[in-house]
This record gives sequence, C-alpha cells and structure tokens, in this order.
Amino acid sequence: MKIRLLALSAVLTLAACNSPPPAPSQDLGELANEYLFLELSMGLHDEAHVDAYFGPEAFRDAAESEAMSLDDIRLAAGDLKGRLAAIDAGDDTMLALRIEGLIGRLVALDTRIAINKDEFLDFDEESLALFGSQAPEYDAAHFRAILDDIDALLPGDGPLSKRVEAFNDQFAIPLDKLPAVFEAAMAECRRRTLDYIDLPDGESFTIEYVNDKPWSGYNWYQGDAQSLIQVNTDFPIYISRAVDLGCHEGYPGHHTFNALLEENLVGGEGWIEYSLYPLFSPQSLIAEGSGNYGIDLAFPGDERVTFEKEVLFPLAGLDAANADTYYALAELLARLNFAGNEAARGYLNGEMTREEAAQWLQDFAMARADRSLQRTRFFDAYRSYVINYNHGKAMVADYVEAGDADIDQRWTRFEKLLSSPLQPRHLQERK
Repeated sequence: MKIRLLALSAVLTLAACNSPPPAPSQDLGELANEYLFLELSMGLHDEAHVDAYFGPEAFRDAAESEAMSLDDIRLAAGDLKGRLAAIDAGDDTMLALRIEGLIGRLVALDTRIAINKDEFLDFDEESLALFGSQAPEYDAAHFRAILDDIDALLPGDGPLSKRVEAFNDQFAIPLDKLPAVFEAAMAECRRRTLDYIDLPDGESFTIEYVNDKPWSGYNWYQGDAQSLIQVNTDFPIYISRAVDLGCHEGYPGHHTFNALLEENLVGGEGWIEYSLYPLFSPQSLIAEGSGNYGIDLAFPGDERVTFEKEVLFPLAGLDAANADTYYALAELLARLNFAGNEAARGYLNGEMTREEAAQWLQDFAMARADRSLQRTRFFDAYRSYVINYNHGKAMVADYVEAGDADIDQRWTRFEKLLSSPLQPRHLQERK
C-alpha cells in the first residue's frame, strides 16, 4: 500500500503542475498530495465529507480511478499519519503547524471512516477526535432557570414553547420579501467586514433559496473567492436570522474564512491541503465558531438592533412595536443554545429516542415541534458537529477577546484566526 501510494503521489505531483507554488518542503508537499488523494477517496463513500474542493482535478480523477475501499483508506491514512509524525520540524513554527494540521485531519478522517463502518464512539470522544474539543455538559436545571425568565417575559397560558412560537411568528419575514431583506443584510455585513479586513479582489457570492434540508443555511465555497449560499425556507425565517445568516455564511463568516485561507495558505504558502475542506475535521470548529462570533463582532452593542429596526423591518413590512420584547426574548433564547448539544449527546449515545430528543428540544431549546424533528435529522447526518456552533463560538470569543481587547484588536485577532493554520487547542491555550 505504501509503495503504491508513493508512486501515485509522484504521478499526482506531476499532474498538479498548474497548482499553487510548491510547499517549502518538497517531501511534505508530496505527503500533502497523498492526503488530498485520501480525502477525495473518502468523499466517494461519504457525500458529506468533502465540503469544498478547488484543487487540481487530477487528484479527484485519480481517486475515482483508484476507488479505494474504506479499509484501504484507513490503512493508508494511518501510514501517512505515522510518516508525518516522524518529521522533525525543529524551530520552524509554520512547519510544525502544518504537520499538526495534517495529522489532526487524518485523525478525523479515521474517525469518520469508523462512523461509516458503524463503529461509534461516545459523543464526547467523537467530538474530540473529529473537531479537537469537547463541549461542556449542562443539566435540565441549568436551562429551567433560563426558562423561568422567558416565562416571566411572555406570561400566559399553555406550553411556554407555544407562547414563544406564537410571539416570534409576528416577526417572520414574508417569503416574497426574503430576497430584499437578505440582500440588504448581506450588504451591511460585507460593508462592516471590509472596514477591517481586506478581501481578495473579485470575491463574491450568489444566494439560492431551497427546501427540504436538515440545515437553515449553507455556504458552498467554490474557490477563487466565490461562494454559493443557500437558505432553507422550510420553516418561518425570523427577521433577526437575516443578519445571522448574512454574517455566518458570508461576512465575516464562512465566505470570508475560506477566501482568506485560500489566499494566504493555498496561494501564499503553497499548502495545497487547504484547497480541500473536510467538513468533519478540526477546521469546522473554527469555521462555525468564527461564523457565529462574527455576528457579534460585526454588530457590537446595540448596532444590530438599530440596523434591523431601521432597515430590515421596513423591507420586510414588519411592525416594530414589539421589537424590544422580541430582542429581549432572543437574548434569553440564545442562552438555551447548549440545550441542542444535550439533545444530540443523549440521542447519539442511545440514551434518548428520536421522539425524546425532539421533545427535549421543544422543552429546553424552545424549538417548534416540526423544527425539532428536523433537528434530529441534522443529528443523524452530522452527529457531534453540533458543538461547533456554540462551543466553537465560545472558544473563538475567548481567543479574540483575551485581555479585554478593544474592537480594533478583536478584528486583528479575528483576521489572524481566519488566515492561519491555528487549531482548536491554540484557542484554549490563549485563555
């Protein structure tokens, strides 16, 4: 297997003559080529595994031609990980970061192969192997205290989740108003990001509105600083989600992150492995965490509420009379965010049925009944990935805001995070 892959790597290196400049270490560059081949081979077995690829097509063609089995990919990944671990980086910090990043991706690849072979880890062990971290646990009492505050804000009869749903429904964006609202939100997110971050020339995105997806929004990065952003319209989209999705999927979130990685690591350093984004890898904790943290960074203090009231409410044709209560409720609901982790942990560890997990989401995350079942579909497809949104955000916030950094320092640290090969452990070390 090792001999076959080394020979294949040489072929791929020649085939990739139009790729970005070679890495400083040619040997490591060849190992990165092998890595790409293995990830693309895995993508043939697991359609969700490769989230984006904009490298040489010769690598994809080779993977399709070889058609490796899961067992062969696993064996080759273990061999490659061993050879990477044997490299002495010396005092070369960037080389050490590159090796660590590749090894982390290979550990995640092995874990995802195990999942595809029905070899499941405990929820926390899985998240550590895939994403490089574990989320804290919260019991029902933690969420009940927050629910008491929500109950006081929205007094009345009937289940609290129904009261929350009924109140929020008055802030749903009419479907015919969605394009105008989202375009305005995205434009403002982009304007605020460009005040602090220089993006590649010609970067842009397109938006599509879709149905029947297990997620509310998705960025499909195309390479060359281009993104396709899809918004799921299966359920009501509340007015605050426009800025959420505009920042998270676009600016300074996923679109910005991918464009900066492509510019700085693929183009600048010649690290070809970053032309592929494996969804189930430590990169996702930083991607989702920065996507969510970027909302608060772009709209600090009351600036978001002011923008939405003055610009988005009129575009959506919504009455802002109860807006203050809506935002007070949104702040409390955000504190319930980790309830989704607990539902996923219980469900994936076999401690909750699908119906029980859905009910937990209704009771402790204030999810709509139909939306809670959709959420369990997300657990089926993406499993412990859920920790990346909330736990990842908390880790990014700790890193960016360390030492009470002011807004300029926060943007500087945020851009560094989005432009470098930092791993989740580096966010924890800065605390």
